[in-house]
Amino acid sequence: MDSIIRGRSAVTDAEAERLTALRQYDILDTPPDGAFDRITALAADLFSVPISIVSLVDHDRIWFKSHHGLRVEQIGRDLGLCASAILQDEPWVVADARADIRALANPLVAGEFGLRFYVGIPLRTQDGFNLGTLCVIDREPRPVIEKQIAHLKHLATVVMDQMEVRLSARLAVRSLSVASAEKDAALRRAAMMAKEADHRVMNSLQITSSLLRLHSQSLDGTEAAQQLAFAATRISAVARVHQHLYVGDDDGTMDCGTYLRRLCTDLSSTLRPDHTAIEVNVVSASFPSAKMVPLGLIVAELVVNAIKYGGGNIRVSLEQAADGEYALSVSDEGAGLPNDYNLDAATGLGMRLIATLVDQLHGRLDHGANSRRGGAKFTVYF
Repeated sequence: MDSIIRGRSAVTDAEAERLTALRQYDILDTPPDGAFDRITALAADLFSVPISIVSLVDHDRIWFKSHHGLRVEQIGRDLGLCASAILQDEPWVVADARADIRALANPLVAGEFGLRFYVGIPLRTQDGFNLGTLCVIDREPRPVIEKQIAHLKHLATVVMDQMEVRLSARLAVRSLSVASAEKDAALRRAAMMAKEADHRVMNSLQITSSLLRLHSQSLDGTEAAQQLAFAATRISAVARVHQHLYVGDDDGTMDCGTYLRRLCTDLSSTLRPDHTAIEVNVVSASFPSAKMVPLGLIVAELVVNAIKYGGGNIRVSLEQAADGEYALSVSDEGAGLPNDYNLDAATGLGMRLIATLVDQLHGRLDHGANSRRGGAKFTVYF
């Protein structure tokens, strides 16, 4: 009795594994497919029979992926010969059902349908599971030759090739979806870490700026106090650049106009005692967020220089030439640059920083007079 129970359990486990394999192909109840229909038409023509089917044996039914010459889409599992055909790996051949004890009791043979001829080739996976059959059916008995069976085996292999290709495509799409989701998650984590890092940098810079201002006040009236105050102003401006970095879109771009207006409004209220607004005039342009870092630092440094060395209204502009090149300029209404001013010979920390940032943009830096109102004008072309 124990051996009988163990045998039944083994069969049940094997059938469960077979059904799992069938589900993996995700083909049950899918729409008709011309590739399979052409195979069943060719199989019927090969045996000169009216009916050919690509069947898949489910737990309680036999579903037809293709049913040439038959309008039925599925039958109960206990009715079909395909359920018997998948129990072996060799072709299931019934040349005359009335004379074959394996088929006499089958309802399709004994009943109104009147099945007399059946040849089924198991549809076998690479893992050794029989999912269904490619079969040919007739209501008349007929002889079968080995060459016909060999051809039907080849066609059954083509059916499995079609199913394997579709499975591989689905798995590939699934893998790409998972990889894409993992990439997006990684990018989101990186963006969050970058925001956190910039937030910490901004806080550190603001603390440093405050400490320098406090120290400059203790040295009031000295040259050192002026230098410390200017250093505090410069560091505060850099902090503002970091503060406004994350007003961009989800696609990793930022609207340059929005960014520069926010930045310059903040610089005006922070760096100019009289709170005179910095004029911002920019064309509509979206840049990668990474490009806005050097752009923001350039503007902040030039604005700080304009406040210290220039005067009057300060103007930040962004224009685009016909060839697509952008021109970012900062101008003031002060006394202007000395006649012998030479960018290449500039040794100040600010101008060296600007030159480095311009290189990051693969651009070039130019200078001249503010032709509209006097003063100096620096322009970055990129």
